[in-house]
Amino acid sequence: MKKIRFSFFYCFSVFLLFVSCQNTKQDSPTDGTTFIAVDETFAPIIRNEVDVFESLYKSTGIVESVCPEVDAFNLMMKDSVRMIVASRRLTKEETLYFEQKKIFPKELKIATDGIVFIVHPENVDTVLTTNTIRKIMVGEIDLWSQINATSKLGPIKMIFDNPKSSIADYAVKTICSGNQLSPGLSALNSNVEVIDFVSKTPNAIGIIGLSWISNHKDSSCRGFLEKIRVVALSTGESATKENSFLPYQANMVTGKYPFVRDIYLIMTEPRVSLNTGFASFIVSDRGQRIILKSGILPALKPTREIHVKENF
Repeated sequence: MKKIRFSFFYCFSVFLLFVSCQNTKQDSPTDGTTFIAVDETFAPIIRNEVDVFESLYKSTGIVESVCPEVDAFNLMMKDSVRMIVASRRLTKEETLYFEQKKIFPKELKIATDGIVFIVHPENVDTVLTTNTIRKIMVGEIDLWSQINATSKLGPIKMIFDNPKSSIADYAVKTICSGNQLSPGLSALNSNVEVIDFVSKTPNAIGIIGLSWISNHKDSSCRGFLEKIRVVALSTGESATKENSFLPYQANMVTGKYPFVRDIYLIMTEPRVSLNTGFASFIVSDRGQRIILKSGILPALKPTREIHVKENF
């Protein structure tokens, strides 16, 4: 019995030593596992990037914590993650906090996203001015009949994805210029929940990130688009089909679609690691092409080689 007991504890000790070595093993740009936090608005984009990156480098594992932007920054501040994907840069206070710890964060702009307004398929009011959107948000307009006198939809039910999301932050700071949002506005937990709610609620207007519906080659995006209608926006005094624009890439590039914001990758990793390898991939030509195909704007214009034949 003593011999058996000794063998068991010996094997158990070796197992613990193995696990300890595995946990202390440093990753590299193309090997290992890392945890990142991603604002839920940008989850489809980063999921596409992760899928391709992991298919190229089989020994890597990137685990995404999909959460509201506020939570993503909090996780980074606590050093629970060393990479986040968000819609803003670090504030001066946040940068100072890290610098006091001898940490010097890196910020990379990886794309430009659109803020999209969606309505029920039966709603005919699919062209709105940016001023109308603002008035709905601050409570100056709360009935569909104030937009269209013939509308029978009744009260406007505007829905956000999450009270702590980057979309909610954009609505307050940019669309409403810092003014307080109407208490009549509601928030759910995700972009998917917003799409589902609007698809079942004729008087609703939802706010989501463009990447959830922009990739027409993706079956999930096509499924979402079948459930809702996308609102075209105008910066004019009144909205018409001629002066209102949908959130297409071309309209975002030319500035015709008004509600856009940049997407940033922020790292506090002090060394070369899997995080830096993944970041390099996202801003590479291949990584930027993934963003281009997703229907939003890449930060760096992907290049293409053109071979010209001298003889025809």
